[in-house]
Amino acid sequence: MEEQVFNRLVLAWIVLAIALMPIQLFVTAPYGRHISKRWGPVIGNRLGWFFMEIVSPTVLLAVLFRNGVPALGAVWICVALWLVHYMHRAFIFPLRTRTSGKHIPLVIVLSAVAFNTVNGWTNGFYLGSGWADYSGWLDDPRFIIGIAVFLAGAGINLWADSRLIALREHGETHYAIPRGGLFEKVSCPNHLGEIIEWCGFAIACWNLPALAFAAWTAANLVPRALSHHRWYQKEFPDYPADRKALVPYAL
Repeated sequence: MEEQVFNRLVLAWIVLAIALMPIQLFVTAPYGRHISKRWGPVIGNRLGWFFMEIVSPTVLLAVLFRNGVPALGAVWICVALWLVHYMHRAFIFPLRTRTSGKHIPLVIVLSAVAFNTVNGWTNGFYLGSGWADYSGWLDDPRFIIGIAVFLAGAGINLWADSRLIALREHGETHYAIPRGGLFEKVSCPNHLGEIIEWCGFAIACWNLPALAFAAWTAANLVPRALSHHRWYQKEFPDYPADRKALVPYAL
């Protein structure tokens, strides 16, 4: 595939993310606390998470090696960040969640598989293409800043997930108001962390596919955070009035 054609496809993918974001502001994806039987057949929550997340690293690695093994360390660091994130999401996160007996609609799983396939393919294809010159990239300020931002976002995401998991004792299924740290400022620091994480990845890679993935992450998680925030306010009359949905003091 020619680079120009590839870039046009990725730009179209970004445009699609922007176009679908307003729809997601009004139609909440029916999983987790927003589960709905109206969306068809369901499968186990943990199994669904595994199938959704394992696709991305599998596809990325499959297309990364089509022209041989990349030799540049910067490429491998970016690949390693991607793999660590998704292996955690596919294997560790589902086992840590206390969601025994809960389900996720099959249509959501299939949609996520398609989404992760595209993002894994675009990023793996580009990183293995040789189109970008990553020689000397390890010393580039964009790479250093991007890695730092990625790690900060990942740290926020993992911390927030752990706090949410800890809200439930083993065997419990109820929801509670999360408290402490960033939870005192926003309802969804886990989503904020993931958005920061992939913005950092886009800075470190400095390419169009990484930017597209950051755009899609924000397009998916901003509406999700707003839905969570409204749900908390509805379910808990004593929910902190000054707490925002995603961005402290702003959103």
